[in-house]
Amino acid sequence: MAVTDEAIEKIKDMIVSGALRPGDRLPKESELAADLGLSRNSLREAVRALSLIRILDVRQGDGTYVTSLDPQLLLEAMSFVVDFHRDDTVLEFLAVRRILEPAATAMAASRISERQLDVLSAQLDALGADPSVEELVACDLEFHRGIVQGAGNSVLCSLLDGLSGPTTRARIWRGLTQEDAVARTLCEHRAILAALRDRDAEAARSWATVHIASVEQWLRSTL
Repeated sequence: MAVTDEAIEKIKDMIVSGALRPGDRLPKESELAADLGLSRNSLREAVRALSLIRILDVRQGDGTYVTSLDPQLLLEAMSFVVDFHRDDTVLEFLAVRRILEPAATAMAASRISERQLDVLSAQLDALGADPSVEELVACDLEFHRGIVQGAGNSVLCSLLDGLSGPTTRARIWRGLTQEDAVARTLCEHRAILAALRDRDAEAARSWATVHIASVEQWLRSTL
């Protein structure tokens, strides 16, 4: 094992074991290196690597702290990696979204508040019947984010947020080239919202599946 990897593992063990908790300040570099049996250089590299993936927060002139370890914060690293996707992997991202998002939508049916549903309804009303493709896609992202937030699972919300980026261009492309894409999307959004208002988890799941699968099916036919 490379010395930097060993240093990362030792710091990870301290966090997992509870020796270091969210918000804790790490001991001074010289002390921590001695305690862990590491060189200061390898410790410094480990801290740098862990700060990049939001495990540690290096504050100039103050010290190094364990972050909140909040799922949304940690999954930002995944979003960064996802941004490097190739066009030929978009279908794979859509397939993962088709697995996760209907499940999140079904969860939301029993958990989302009336106030949150009213916000979603107002977003659709504000969009109107004939939005531009760009307006529709922006609303689509907010609409689904609002539903997943209503499901009350922060990990699922962060995962789906990270996965939405690679499929955005595909959704815009579909809106520009498929004749009824805008009307279909609006209709499917209304159907999902109606199922959520009825607290019908299976109907919400089914409409979310249809909604995502239609984009995936269209993309398969054009590649």
